[in-house]
Amino acid sequence: MHKVQAKAILSAKNGMNIYRGCQHGCIYCDARSTCYQMNHVFEDIEVKENAPQLLEAALKRKRKKCMIGTGAMSDPYMPLEMELNLTRQCAELIERYGFGLTVLTKSDNVLRDLDLFCRINAKTKCVIQMTLTTMDDVLSRKIEPGVCTTARRIEVLNILKEEGIPTVVWLTPLLPFINDAEENIFGILEDCQKASVRGIMTFHSFGVTLRDGDRQYFYRKLDHHFPGLKQRYVETYGNAYELPVPEEKKLMAFLIDFCRKNKMEWRSEELFAYLHRFEDRQEGKQLSLFD
Repeated sequence: MHKVQAKAILSAKNGMNIYRGCQHGCIYCDARSTCYQMNHVFEDIEVKENAPQLLEAALKRKRKKCMIGTGAMSDPYMPLEMELNLTRQCAELIERYGFGLTVLTKSDNVLRDLDLFCRINAKTKCVIQMTLTTMDDVLSRKIEPGVCTTARRIEVLNILKEEGIPTVVWLTPLLPFINDAEENIFGILEDCQKASVRGIMTFHSFGVTLRDGDRQYFYRKLDHHFPGLKQRYVETYGNAYELPVPEEKKLMAFLIDFCRKNKMEWRSEELFAYLHRFEDRQEGKQLSLFD
């Protein structure tokens, strides 16, 4: 870990990344890609220690309330957060100034701030997005070694449901020849339906993307955990950026049919619109995902 004084915290679309790098060790992490120009070792987490001060200044300047998002590049609830509390401090500011919040995570550490989420959600909207990739917890330990089990993440979704916090699940990535079986997808979707998840994010396709930096790390991990599979990837996809699973069309049709029957959103553009739409619940303006 190393600390820096950042110059700004919010992006043009009101996203914030308090950390750069991650402790989860997911073998497919796009944030390792060299295009992001990270000038430090990925596991040496960069901490924007002045994030709360920058956020407060940015919120005071805004003329209209909006949704603030976090977690797009680095998980805001990695273990380091439990020591530093920067995500919580930022969430406290979001609640104090009456903004909405959306969080993308893979960690059950998110439950620490459930009290804040409930307060935000009572006034505006707080959406927790959880990534799920496999129902097999043994496989999860290989491809997401620093993350709590899928079973625990599903438990978190149900706790959030009980508290009235809306959730979205990112069913991505599906790694060709690893976690792309139909029974795996069905198991995840079934648990999502039971947890009253609002929608399933897939970006309209099933597969994984690989760029320079990310690709090399991914292939090293394939050699370690799945000997011989790297060669199958190279023969099937070459150096392609997008690696769709072999049964992509069939699996997407299955997902869409399941979501339609269970009133879950699957269209990425509709989900992003929902995540970015600010709702003033104190003025009776609450909207559903399908409005």
